[in-house]
Amino acid sequence: MNRREFLTTGTALAATAGYASDSEDKNTRPRRFKLAYAPHFGMFRHSAGPDLADQLKFAADQGFTAWEDNQMKRRPVADQNKIAKTMAKLNMRMGVIVAYATFKDVTFAGDDKAARDAVVKEIKQAIDVAKRVNATWMTVVPGLYDRKLAWDYQTANCIDLLKRCAELLEKEKLVMVLEPLNHRTNHPGVFLYGSPQAYLICKAVGSPSCKILFDIYHQQITEGNLIPNIDRCWSEIAYFQIGDNPGRKEPGTGEINYQNIFKHIHGRGYQGILGMEHGNSKPGIEGEKAVIDAYIEADNF
Repeated sequence: MNRREFLTTGTALAATAGYASDSEDKNTRPRRFKLAYAPHFGMFRHSAGPDLADQLKFAADQGFTAWEDNQMKRRPVADQNKIAKTMAKLNMRMGVIVAYATFKDVTFAGDDKAARDAVVKEIKQAIDVAKRVNATWMTVVPGLYDRKLAWDYQTANCIDLLKRCAELLEKEKLVMVLEPLNHRTNHPGVFLYGSPQAYLICKAVGSPSCKILFDIYHQQITEGNLIPNIDRCWSEIAYFQIGDNPGRKEPGTGEINYQNIFKHIHGRGYQGILGMEHGNSKPGIEGEKAVIDAYIEADNF
């Protein structure tokens, strides 16, 4: 498999995943979103109930063809297997699971060998989970920056450790996606905070297993200028996440013009997943309906 094939593996099915065949009555088909938006567990719990499989089935009935789960690595193996089996039946694709994330320790950017070895150990554990649940993309948050170490040394440290991780992931055709987080509202002190920085690091690592998770919410807070920055980073972006600002709720509740952004991403031929990593602006079933309606509206381009 060549580099281009690797980068597009698992995405070419986006146009057909979860849809009925052309021979079926159009009135019985689920809704056809133009992009693969991925809810998460809890987002539709009032409408679907607490059972994980029922939440997946409800989402599929609304036309969603993908799912993501930041907590997957912590779930019992029995739940992981149940989720994978249900998603296979529903023809839904798995979005990101979290491979490694810390918001309180210096890890990738620092010199501590034990901390760096611990990261590699967690990546190995995440590989087993990803294979179990049919995930391709795994979120990596490279920890805090080191206040005592020059920035360029920290960047070099991060690149070196990512190369170690990428060697493991390449063998399994898996992709870690680096998530830049904002300093201003949610995560002061994290090492990775901007899309240009993530782009530089991914270029330096030079692996199809090390790409960018472009979280539109975080990057609106950090830098704005969203569409030009998406275009500049395009070759290194493997995954998107969604949340409006302020509030980190569904599209249409803040200042981001998601309809235009989705139109642009779709126009560039993106066939990957866009994770709905946000809360609901309203409680209960009413709030869950509002989320679905927000995506119908934003997808109407």
